[in-house]
Amino acid sequence: MQNKLKLKVIAIFHKFLQQRSVEEKLVTLIGDTGKANKKIANMQNPYFSHTLPDTISERDDIIFISSRFRSGSTLLWNLFRQTQQCTAYYEPFNERQWFNPDFRGENVDTSHRGVDDYWAEFNDMQDLEELYDEDWIRHRLLMDESSVNVNMKEYIEQLVKRAPMRPVLQFNRVDFRLPWIKHHFPNAKILHLYRNPRNQWLSFLTDEIKMNKDQVEDTYKDAFYLDVWCEDLYKHFPLLDKKVTPHPYQRFYYLWKLSYLYGQHYSNMSISFEDLTTDTFNTVSKMMDLVKLENVPIDKLCSVISAPNPLRWKEYADEQWFSEHEDICEKNLNRMFS
Repeated sequence: MQNKLKLKVIAIFHKFLQQRSVEEKLVTLIGDTGKANKKIANMQNPYFSHTLPDTISERDDIIFISSRFRSGSTLLWNLFRQTQQCTAYYEPFNERQWFNPDFRGENVDTSHRGVDDYWAEFNDMQDLEELYDEDWIRHRLLMDESSVNVNMKEYIEQLVKRAPMRPVLQFNRVDFRLPWIKHHFPNAKILHLYRNPRNQWLSFLTDEIKMNKDQVEDTYKDAFYLDVWCEDLYKHFPLLDKKVTPHPYQRFYYLWKLSYLYGQHYSNMSISFEDLTTDTFNTVSKMMDLVKLENVPIDKLCSVISAPNPLRWKEYADEQWFSEHEDICEKNLNRMFS
């Protein structure tokens, strides 16, 4: 009886914390606390010393891939997987928990050509469940150099350590965490993949007829975490707040552009999906040169890639519709960054 009552009280408290006004006050308090912490640094105990391992990874063979959902990231991940020189981990933060054979299921997205599974590299790693936190997919999506998440760091480090070949980690959930990634893995190579936002928007829509350009503001249903991300990130970027920006394409565009800016700033190489699929040989060659992977069968890798229609967005709406929404977003972004 006491246990049930305790659980009920906790549930009520969680609902209280989720109230927008309460959340905003907590964010302010936490921000103030963070500012205080930055004024001091850890130093040696005056009575005795402790020998601790360096928390910054010195490894220079790690490759991180960062991109938004539906941007071709699976294709890029699969290229590294097919080199036979890498241990390529697919979306390590994914809620399907690839390390858990009882949870991950067996289904593979049919749009992911040449992919039979996502989880082979995670086999025999069930113990990672102790570190994994599903909240990584929806909370604290922005992390700067001073952010602390002990389990997340250890989880990534364990994947790196256990990789029998060169570790490649492909993420759809670290674009705003790249400052944190770069701080803890300064010698790693970061590849950023982006796609034309108009075509990427179409790939977000599960029903283009129902969510057509004239009705999408009322009929949009989230399938790729747009609303989830905006709900977490609006505290840092108020333009993502649904109350401020009710139109889903505008929220999508804000998120796309902010992600693009982070990728451009923090990555070692920023790659467009269009270059990857139309100028494949040159793009893949430059990428492999950057990460210093030699003897890669580039011709063979290129053979599995086919370019989609670059103007498919015109089937959804004309240039004016997209431009009007994008112009509004760009003007507000200029105000925000100025």
